[in-house]
Amino acid sequence: MEGPSLSRDLSTTVVVAGGGPAGMMCGYLLARAGIAVTVLEKHKDFLRDFRGDTVHPSTLQALSDLGLLADFLKLRHEEYDQLEAELGNRRFKFADFRKLPTVCKFVAFVPQWDFLDFLAERGRALANFRLLMETEATGLVRKGGTVAGVEAKDAHGNFTIAATLVVAADGRNSRMREAAGFEVEDLGAPMDVLWFRLEPEEGDAPAAFGRITEDGMIVRFFRGDYWQCAYIIRKGSLAELKADGLQAFRATVARLARRKNADEIGSWDDVKLLTVAVDRLPRWHLPGLLFIGDAAHAMSPIGGVGINLAVQDAIAAANILARPLKTGRLRARDLSAVRRRRWFPTWAMQKIQTTMQNIAIDPILSARRVPPAPFVLKLAQRWPFLRRIPARIVGMGFRPERPDKNLFTI
Repeated sequence: MEGPSLSRDLSTTVVVAGGGPAGMMCGYLLARAGIAVTVLEKHKDFLRDFRGDTVHPSTLQALSDLGLLADFLKLRHEEYDQLEAELGNRRFKFADFRKLPTVCKFVAFVPQWDFLDFLAERGRALANFRLLMETEATGLVRKGGTVAGVEAKDAHGNFTIAATLVVAADGRNSRMREAAGFEVEDLGAPMDVLWFRLEPEEGDAPAAFGRITEDGMIVRFFRGDYWQCAYIIRKGSLAELKADGLQAFRATVARLARRKNADEIGSWDDVKLLTVAVDRLPRWHLPGLLFIGDAAHAMSPIGGVGINLAVQDAIAAANILARPLKTGRLRARDLSAVRRRRWFPTWAMQKIQTTMQNIAIDPILSARRVPPAPFVLKLAQRWPFLRRIPARIVGMGFRPERPDKNLFTI
């Protein structure tokens, strides 16, 4: 069943608020384990540009474990087994995924809407899976000291969904977080990101790399028929950038991207702002309620690991909660176990991101000069095996999760 509900009040075992990577993967896995799941997605489709499009080796491994990889790789995608960076006119290789102990030794670039549509289609094939589009969780239903469902809204009005468990996966601006009264710990971010597209030029070589010059920082990913570009700016400086004019912005982009011009940026409407946040909840649960993904911890775009962390949260949650949900014996300590398992990998990745922000990105944005190459980056050019370390951190994370084959009929 999909679309607006016909009856005003529903019931299910698990209601998932949010149809992003964490919510869709968690809903799919629990339904595959035989648990009744309803996923709520407030938009009418998943088609929103410039979302995270990187599907990392650990996520590809999970898709392989679930028997989904072959079909997933039929989607249009690009594969990158190495990442590079340019400091001024010097290029450095810094991550090599080719030796990872995973079935796919590359990062796949897939539009996030294709990834979510893929999971939704597989979910619809399961009798226990229900996806309600254009339906938003707006509040929590409580009975005593326990969360017992959500208040929801669709095109027909307001209704409630009773549930044994609410999984809040509604992103970094989570309404469920507000409804629960949870305060987020803000770790700070000195930057925002401007996303836009550039057309390929003759002689362009497919690649994924970042470049730093006196003009600033840009990251480019070749997407087959266009370059997906991220221009790093100081947080809150977009108005100042616009005041300098679109032509000045185009000229800066052209210099950074080594192009004659960037005239395909026709207006500021072609430039999308990602407000960067790095934060986390100290506590991820209440009785009957669990937070995962960006709702529990917003990640910096550094390393493109947001989808990876969200999917791993979902797998861990499904692995831990499927049995108690099936037996009707879900306890608060089961929910706490999800947070305990995912806390260190979240903390460690955010520590790396905030350290890079503070010692590299912030000074570069302030000084507007090409920094000297870090010693470890120079070593990685001399001894290529060192490139496997960042590849493992980025590609797999600190605790890669694998679906429990005994739960999901793999």
